[in-house]
Amino acid sequence: MPTEPPETEWRLPDSSIGGPGEDLVGIGADLAPGTLLAAYRSGLFPMRIERGGVLAWFSPDPRGIIPVDGLVVHRSLRRAVRRYRTTVDTAFEDVMRACGDPSRPDGWIDDSFVAAYSELHRLGWAHSVEVWADDGDGPELVGGVYGVGIGRFFAGESMFHRRPDGSKVALVGLFEWMRTRGVVLVDVQWCTPHLASLGAVEIPRARYLDLLRDAIDAD
Repeated sequence: MPTEPPETEWRLPDSSIGGPGEDLVGIGADLAPGTLLAAYRSGLFPMRIERGGVLAWFSPDPRGIIPVDGLVVHRSLRRAVRRYRTTVDTAFEDVMRACGDPSRPDGWIDDSFVAAYSELHRLGWAHSVEVWADDGDGPELVGGVYGVGIGRFFAGESMFHRRPDGSKVALVGLFEWMRTRGVVLVDVQWCTPHLASLGAVEIPRARYLDLLRDAIDAD
């Protein structure tokens, strides 16, 4: 069972404020475990405005989710799954650092985020799926995804690939793992064209917050 950290000392912003398209709802606070968990439980997630910049809290409207039975796995992706090996929670920090590679466009995951989410991982709240290739020289990390799980809710934070389909295979592995945990709500924050091709859809913020409460309260 995950370990509950001390409660946050901050009063976080209301995740239901603002109209459609007004996704940024607050700035400041910190990345302590209690703050992060309080944020996710209320529908918020943190990002820096730019790498090393101000800490901001977002509650998108509409919100991107992938229905638990809606992941699109094309034939080519099924073949890719057979080429690689996936693991869970074996290289969490490596996955985060790969997601935060500063050479990636719009990279904002800095050392403070790596430290904060690694502590959540140590406490049992944050998880990663790793994708490995082995060409005879030993296993190589070629893809991965990480996020936060609370009850039957999972918030996907970021994913990366170093070989074709590495991030997609990680997502397949994540969904297989989530099925064993009874997850009913998978948050992907914004529904990008790439995520839409994998089955992501948009729902109104109010609907998302209702689903979130049910998923977190479920045992």
